[in-house]
Amino acid sequence: MSDLRIKPYEQRLNRAFKYIDDHLDEPISVDQLSEAASFSKFHFHRQFSEYAGINVMSYIRMVRLKRASYRLVFHKQVRIIDIALEACFENPESFSRAFKKAYSQTPSQFRKKPKWKPWEEQFRFPEGARRAKMDVKIVNFKETKVALLKHRAAPGLVNDTAMKFIEWRKESGLSPIKLSHTYGIAYDDPETTEPAKFRFDICGSVKMEIPENNTQGVTNGIIPGGRCAVVQHLGSHHRIGESARYLYGKWLLESGEELRDFPIWFHYLNLFPEVPEHELVTDIYMPLR
Repeated sequence: MSDLRIKPYEQRLNRAFKYIDDHLDEPISVDQLSEAASFSKFHFHRQFSEYAGINVMSYIRMVRLKRASYRLVFHKQVRIIDIALEACFENPESFSRAFKKAYSQTPSQFRKKPKWKPWEEQFRFPEGARRAKMDVKIVNFKETKVALLKHRAAPGLVNDTAMKFIEWRKESGLSPIKLSHTYGIAYDDPETTEPAKFRFDICGSVKMEIPENNTQGVTNGIIPGGRCAVVQHLGSHHRIGESARYLYGKWLLESGEELRDFPIWFHYLNLFPEVPEHELVTDIYMPLR
């Protein structure tokens, strides 16, 4: 099939993905989705399943459970019953059964001590869905002081490190989420790096150096200033590697630019679950000479 035929087909199915994202709190029917995608109801199920690798109702449940899992861990003040109702389950019991079936933990167990590895394996979203056009810009980034927490473990455990960093931010008040920038420095590609050797720093901008005698292990760092290529990634952080590889691969080869000796970093302009996953916006910076 030619690219000219694939593109409109993807665009129509992507309208169904967007409809799901925009209506997670409401009942969603195949009639509504097939209409959004301009497909006949008769063919929609099969077309969606072939494209996404999962049937449409399972996909909807997976998206709802993913949002609920973040709410459980990062919004602990919200009751489990309210999270269950948000996810369109009739009661906490049916929510608990579905949650446990997904990755062998009840919601309360996940809230206390989440097992991120099975969570990571469960929530692998369709590779072909919602691709964004890559518009690369050259900017001058201003040197930025950061407080950082090093993650030196499997990529699937990054959320454990993020929880510690959030805890430090709340306790110290030195890099408040609403008033500071949030960054991630990516030393390695999780697709090509042995899990035990994966390196990633979670950072928050600060105005002055922080005391380093904290229980979470947060230290001082700097993101250097200079020329950078920047591309904006829209949507799930789980697919951010696609945009990063575009920068390193296609764009860098065609641009004639050379890299500086510093890894790429991500600037998270908003965070899940404060906004729906499809509304996440992340700027990816690649340092240039």
